[in-house]
Amino acid sequence: MEKRTFAKDFYETQKQQWQKSLFVFTMMILFYLFIVGMFVFASAAVVGLFVQEKPLSSTDTIIALTFATGVIALIIATFHYFDAKNHGAKFIRKRLLAIPPDLSDRYHKQFANTLDEMRIAAGLPAVHPFILPTFAINSMALIERDGTPSVLVTEGLVAEFTRDELQAVIAHELAHVVRGDTYYVTLVCSLVNFFERLREASKPQTHPDAAVQTGEARVSGAPLIWVALTLSTLVMHLLSTLVSRQREILADAAAVEFSRNPRALARAIYKAHLKNSFVGDFSVAYSPLLIVPPHSTGITDGFFSRVFNTHPPLMRRIRSLANMASVRPAQIIQEVWDIHKSREKARIVLSSAEEIRAEKEGKPRPSETDLQEGRIWLIQDTEGEWNGPHILADLILSDLFLPSRWIRNLQERIEAPAAEFPQIRHALRNLGKKQLPEQPKENNCPRCHIPLRENYYEGVLMKICPDCDGKLIDAAVMERIIARKEVAFSDHLKAKAKDFEENFLFDPVLRKKIHADKSPKIPCPNCGAKMRPRPYNYQYVIPVDKCLHCHKIWFDADELEILQILIEH
Repeated sequence: MEKRTFAKDFYETQKQQWQKSLFVFTMMILFYLFIVGMFVFASAAVVGLFVQEKPLSSTDTIIALTFATGVIALIIATFHYFDAKNHGAKFIRKRLLAIPPDLSDRYHKQFANTLDEMRIAAGLPAVHPFILPTFAINSMALIERDGTPSVLVTEGLVAEFTRDELQAVIAHELAHVVRGDTYYVTLVCSLVNFFERLREASKPQTHPDAAVQTGEARVSGAPLIWVALTLSTLVMHLLSTLVSRQREILADAAAVEFSRNPRALARAIYKAHLKNSFVGDFSVAYSPLLIVPPHSTGITDGFFSRVFNTHPPLMRRIRSLANMASVRPAQIIQEVWDIHKSREKARIVLSSAEEIRAEKEGKPRPSETDLQEGRIWLIQDTEGEWNGPHILADLILSDLFLPSRWIRNLQERIEAPAAEFPQIRHALRNLGKKQLPEQPKENNCPRCHIPLRENYYEGVLMKICPDCDGKLIDAAVMERIIARKEVAFSDHLKAKAKDFEENFLFDPVLRKKIHADKSPKIPCPNCGAKMRPRPYNYQYVIPVDKCLHCHKIWFDADELEILQILIEH
């Protein structure tokens, strides 16, 4: 029978982690004995040049200096160790801007559900999910202060991966947890955080303005201190390589035992290799945590590569997984590109506002008076004739009304059985509570002054105007929309984007909206404050309406689509 590649019991693994902690703590004491001893004896030698009362080479002096060195090293190592153990994972998450998944987001919810499925398969009591807001494709696992594992994946990963690839990556990270690799690597990378912060603080300030303001150049760290801190970072990086590169191969094999899909894991690793160069405020010291390290192209099986890299070569991992699936590595790579082409063909083609308006011509529209009074509902009688328009309350109380009766909403231009309309279902629930149905008075479109409708766009819940196709979006979720590629764009939209780029985007003086007839200030549908025209960002200066109070963005028709086109192409 084949030997299992991971520990049989997670709780047993937790009990054995103290051995790894003791090893790391011992290495830290030895390291600080060397560093502190170097400074102590160097300082004593300098002092001995001026004070000749007792020579440095005397037995009493050496014993005293050695004792002082040991005490100082033990204090620093203890403080550093417990700081890394208690706050290291939290600091890494904060530095990488990790956030819990938004369960109203379809992609995030799929990640949370998949993680829960694989957690059960791995026999883990609890795992915390987190999302890294970056377009790169990568993942990592951490052990929190209370011993609970966390799995972090990037927005690019949840946007690009199929469900079986997502399962395989999560299984890989959980395999590291169950094997005990994550505990050790999290601790070592947390130790590096401390040294990096000290090194950054000790770098000489060479900016001329800073020297003028302070009256002198800020060289807060002498060259010897900076060299010592650089050396410490290198030592901690080498400490992380003491975990054999075989741990990735073993975790891949354990992940296959969890997910039963070596092909999906091989595809996931190859995709991460193609798009993994940057993850948040990244430090090379975090490489051991990632499923694929940045700049993985140069990793080989040579001596120096084995010493300075924590991961095996890409093709070695893919070849191993391909052998499990009884296929050639070239077939795995071809599958990646075949899936990419299939997803491109499956994208929904969006039309421009002009094209949509042309399709809607000839359909009945409510008058301005009916719109203001809420008379937007027609009901079909038994002979197929439309009666109305009615307000919602009159519609519900009409003799013709049945949940199966066909209704037409003049405002949204939709025909469907009454039970299909969420407004009617809500009104019926209120009627059951002896409450009269009311027309919504908030969340109106700032252009058309009609209620906005909640809908999903590339997995993100937003509010859309059913008439002008304007969109109200939280600024915090924009990166998700940019990373995902569910929709494609009509030729007319692409032409509009190209025209806007040529005439306005590259002109730093002009700040013209795509629809020049739109008023410069509109009320925010969310909080009522005045929105202000601002560039989307400094790279894509498409003017959009931003609310500076609740951080919402209003995209008029085609503005979001043109932004996506410019970024993608």
